[in-house]
Amino acid sequence: MKPVNKHYENMANTLMPQFEKRRFQSFYCPDKESALQKALELVPQGSVVSHGGSESIIEIGLLDAIKSGNYTYVNRKDGSTPEELRESAMKSIFSDYYLMSSNAVTIKGELVNIDGAGNRVAALAFGPKNVIVIVGMNKICKDIDEAIWRAQNIASPKNTLRLSKDSPCAKIGVCGNCFGDDSICSTITVTRRSMEVGRVKIILVGENLGY
Repeated sequence: MKPVNKHYENMANTLMPQFEKRRFQSFYCPDKESALQKALELVPQGSVVSHGGSESIIEIGLLDAIKSGNYTYVNRKDGSTPEELRESAMKSIFSDYYLMSSNAVTIKGELVNIDGAGNRVAALAFGPKNVIVIVGMNKICKDIDEAIWRAQNIASPKNTLRLSKDSPCAKIGVCGNCFGDDSICSTITVTRRSMEVGRVKIILVGENLGY
């Protein structure tokens, strides 16, 4: 085993007891392939499945597997008007399984996220019966302050480029603390525990994933 892989495994073994204390269910998978297999094991066929914006679930092949599998897929972007898009986003809140990543995770097991519309962090907090969070080990931070910094200065600038936003961070590469129409940073959340034991299921992946 390469040193980096052993390091990720060691970090995961440190994190998972913290997740359990916070009433999260957690798993460690050394690569994308095993992460996909684990995620599909957790989602029974026939389930209603939706997701938030996430490169990580795309990179491990999970989104394609759900779309092509025996599931009822709810597309949060199904619609052409603001009203239709809002209705689709609301439908995802009632899914059996909601797929997402986290912008950052602290070594103490807290999930830190930043969101534009707020649908993703809303679903993490309440609504879907189960939430599956796919997290590459590149997103582990020492504390909440560092996690917020990562969300604002690593994840958000890349996401604004992905979404073709005309925000300061899309141009200068770091947070510009903007408030304009193209800002994707409206809400910052720290999820410190799950009210329902095991509702939030975290799959740590021993690779760099997402933004």
